[in-house]
Amino acid sequence: MSTTSGTDRRDDDSAMYREAASASDVVARQLAANAPAAAALGKVLRARPPRAVITCARGSSDHAATFAKYVIETRTGVPTVSAAPSISSLYRAEQLLAGCLYLVISQSGRSPDLLAAAESAARAGATVVALCNDPEAPLNALAHHALPLGAGPERSVAATKSYIASLSAVLQMTAAWTGDEGLDVALASLPERLAAAWLCDWDAALEVLTPAQHLFVIGRGTGLGIAQEAALKCKETCALHAEAFSAAEVRHGPQALLGPEFPALLLAQDDPTRAGLEGLAAELAARGVPVLLAGGRASGAIELPVPAAHEAVEPILRIASIYRLLARLAPRRGVDPDQPPYLRKVTQTV
Repeated sequence: MSTTSGTDRRDDDSAMYREAASASDVVARQLAANAPAAAALGKVLRARPPRAVITCARGSSDHAATFAKYVIETRTGVPTVSAAPSISSLYRAEQLLAGCLYLVISQSGRSPDLLAAAESAARAGATVVALCNDPEAPLNALAHHALPLGAGPERSVAATKSYIASLSAVLQMTAAWTGDEGLDVALASLPERLAAAWLCDWDAALEVLTPAQHLFVIGRGTGLGIAQEAALKCKETCALHAEAFSAAEVRHGPQALLGPEFPALLLAQDDPTRAGLEGLAAELAARGVPVLLAGGRASGAIELPVPAAHEAVEPILRIASIYRLLARLAPRRGVDPDQPPYLRKVTQTV
């Protein structure tokens, strides 16, 4: 195992690395443990389809909510939007949520604003579903249904295995709701595919990102939430300024910043968004931008290896590979990925 310039810490000598590496086992246990609860929730949603889905989350969990938006809308047709928790916690406004599904995603289940939002949603007639990692969290008591993340304690401040568990919970809920047998089969193979994604060799990306000062992470559709999560982890664990963009939105101005010293990481999955991401990768590479491309083919891009999988689970595999990359990148940049400055494990927002 290689070591960092300026430190004797090994690539795998962090809680972040070890916790992210355990995600395949976490998901295998989670899917089995939650099967009865997911089936019961799916039955409720089929019997009384919600008129809308409202997601409520912060930080990494909000990136899982972005993933949920695309999964739910493309597979059920039900509009899915993100709540602003301060509407309930600070403005004390009552919302018209009768007949809605209110999906709260949280590792801790203890942030005051999320609790206030969940309580308000229940009063307003919404069906509240909690995806929470802490089985003792007060959020679970406020919810009508709970799908525990089951990731266990995370020592690293940066959430990894619990984020991946949030994504798998979203897919399990959606599969139970729709009765999609193809999605069920894909979920059954997810733990094995996660283990394969963890072992993918992304050393070429290390060479590009170790000296970088800025990065765009670009995805689209179900991959957008993964791009958001990757950009956040670049900032908090690697002291690398990174911003996430949709492959469509980045063309509306932001791409002007990219150049030979400003790389881009593009995350593709094998669905209708792939061709556009590959086209963008080729365009950027032709301009001299260092382009890292996972899940696609493009002239001039550095193509990062990925395991083949169902289009709905491919984004989850991307973040597994990214977590391993960043856990190895951080010490090369002189950063301890387990102790990001100015951050705590439970963020108390109101």
